[in-house]
Amino acid sequence: MTSETSAQPARAPSPLEWIRRFLAAPAVGPFLALLLTMAFFSLKSDRFLQGPNLSLVLQQVMVVGVLAIGQTLVILTAGIDLSVGTVMAFGQIVMTKFAIDQGFSPLTAIALGILACVAFGVLNGALVTGVRLPAFIVTLGTLNIAFALTHIVSKDLTYPPGTSGASTLPSQLLFFGRTFTVGHTEITYGVVLMFVLFGLAWFSLTQTAWGRHVYATGDNPEAARLTGIKTWRVLLSVYTVAGLMYGIAAWLLVSRTELGDPNAGQTTENLDSITAVVLGGTSLFGGRGTVIGTLIGAIIVGIFRNGLTLIGVEVIYQYLVTGVLVILAVAVDQLTHRRRL
Repeated sequence: MTSETSAQPARAPSPLEWIRRFLAAPAVGPFLALLLTMAFFSLKSDRFLQGPNLSLVLQQVMVVGVLAIGQTLVILTAGIDLSVGTVMAFGQIVMTKFAIDQGFSPLTAIALGILACVAFGVLNGALVTGVRLPAFIVTLGTLNIAFALTHIVSKDLTYPPGTSGASTLPSQLLFFGRTFTVGHTEITYGVVLMFVLFGLAWFSLTQTAWGRHVYATGDNPEAARLTGIKTWRVLLSVYTVAGLMYGIAAWLLVSRTELGDPNAGQTTENLDSITAVVLGGTSLFGGRGTVIGTLIGAIIVGIFRNGLTLIGVEVIYQYLVTGVLVILAVAVDQLTHRRRL
């Protein structure tokens, strides 16, 4: 005798369950914070939501945003990179000096500047994986090395020297500072590149084996190693890709400022990249976070700076507010990590 069994149809999630799942998504918290921030400043200033102002925010964010992609990869592996700003500064000096003083073709100068940043990424990764030094110590050291090399190579000069009026840098170096018009708003090509890079980073982290290995290495490196993941190779690749991001950010910085400045990028960019990652919900303990959250975090930083300027808050208080935001974000991360243990 045969018996027929009918499979029970899967129960559709209730609206409450959908809401819980939505709120549990990593990028939802930063996104809600972004909306609240925009709502606050739109009430305080009529100029805030205007297209030209929002475009300006994205222009101000694009360099830090690309730096933050590299920083996100490093922090996902439970590391941290303190050298991002100085490495970028060295890259843009290499680009501009080689193009102006050494007579290299613009594309060769750009490639050499990016490769210089990649070399620092490889050095960071090699010291972290090969010598097994803490990422904090390694990148603190390379921060000082890159800082010194920037001033040695540039001789504390800007490139092109004595620039007045239109920049004499080759147009290829300035391409990503050029704009196109959407409606009545000008958008820079650098902003488009930033979004493309975030899209590629998201795809790599969520849709590839490499991305899964990055998360696994950050969450529990020993367990990842026992499953067959070559964690040293993952870490080396992460720091190398991060160096590539810093090199691209150097190109964006040259495009935006239209010069190579040895003092550019060595003050706020290091902290802003970390701030963007932390505000975006990536855990400093590694293994948890999204690059989309980092994009939102970078925009939040840009909006705070822009909004506070519009309502007349002095720059020093902008740093104060940013510091408070970082502490709050890290405190939330710490509490969340304790609950998981």
